Amino acid sequence: VMNNILLIDAPTPIDIARQIADRVRKRRLELNLTREGLAARAGVNFYTFRRFEQTGEISLLGLLRVAFALGCLEDFSELFACQQYSSIDEMLAAQTTVRRRGRKK
Repeated sequence: VMNNILLIDAPTPIDIARQIADRVRKRRLELNLTREGLAARAGVNFYTFRRFEQTGEISLLGLLRVAFALGCLEDFSELFACQQYSSIDEMLAAQTTVRRRGRKK
């Protein structure tokens, strides 16, 4: 439940992690690289990389290293990007509502 809306069939973080791992595996195979070879190029321990391909579990730094080794690091450049404005008026209106910190619970 998010904002009182039930998200049916929404992917979970685990689902997305496994999808990313599957895409990495497919890309690795397209490039005719072994797990050992890609792990070495990425500077990631082989067993860590193997676990990632099997489960989707890896540190963020490890994932970024794998992405760099596969030439896909730029795919992360838009993650959590700030909102783009189409006009000065839109930007000024948004600035009046931007919070500087989270609310206390």
